Amino acid sequence: MTNSLRENTGADIEVSATAPRRVGLIAGGGKFPILFSQRARSRGYELFTVAHLRESDGALADYAQAVEWVHLGQVKRILKFFKRHGVREAVMMGTIKKTRMFTDVRPDTKAITLVGAMASTHDDGVLSAFAALLEKEGIRVRPATFLLPEMIAPAGCWTRRKPNRAENADIRFGWAVAKEIGRLDIGQCVVVAGGSVTAVEAIDGTDATILRGGKLAQGNAVVVKICKPTQDTRFDMPALGVETIRIMAEAGVSALALEAEKSVVFDREEMVAEADRMGIAVVAIKEQKDSR
Repeated sequence: MTNSLRENTGADIEVSATAPRRVGLIAGGGKFPILFSQRARSRGYELFTVAHLRESDGALADYAQAVEWVHLGQVKRILKFFKRHGVREAVMMGTIKKTRMFTDVRPDTKAITLVGAMASTHDDGVLSAFAALLEKEGIRVRPATFLLPEMIAPAGCWTRRKPNRAENADIRFGWAVAKEIGRLDIGQCVVVAGGSVTAVEAIDGTDATILRGGKLAQGNAVVVKICKPTQDTRFDMPALGVETIRIMAEAGVSALALEAEKSVVFDREEMVAEADRMGIAVVAIKEQKDSR
């Protein structure tokens, strides 16, 4: 038994109902796309990967049936690639440096039409509009974690050391501030020390924010990283890992609060072990009230 998929060229592709399940991957940089690719292959999926030039890891080709390398903004190439290979579900994951939008974007007519119809071109809006376009074209967008549920952050204090009273006060304050900058689609992360915000994440990213905030605080600061209120958690969850802890240690930051069930964590055991070694408290919070 076969199903037919017609491309813009008019050609029909026959997809066998008994063939291995196919999934498309739209990959940025970092470890997440590699981990997903490894899991997809181990589960018997055929993987068709769209990789971004100067962002994505070349090792993605080791796990994919086919790879299409694109510049940011080449939407039509992505759609044609997936349709050519009969892909009907896809995931989006990995990092794209925000500064790339100023130096290396090659929008095609599809991308220009997509952005032109938007009231705002902030991160969340662009990603959501692109996901809606994929689904309109018959490509279901799956959660990035659907094959990696163990990467979703569970609630609780993960480290031997719990945040002390002063750190908890800064976490509560920082949480409210982070949610507000998230609502405005500015960033996901703040650094707080003694009730004052020492850094707010912008286009420079989380690591740079931690370093800036920690330097100004000169010790005893906390990092709060949350999911933006408007974020689509299928493809845009905050990500942390052992490198986050190392950056915090370098910056002299003593505690980390992240949002449980709405964050992904890489190498959690290694991350916690590093935090314990450095005396850094790590807590994942499911819900935080504004107590100011």
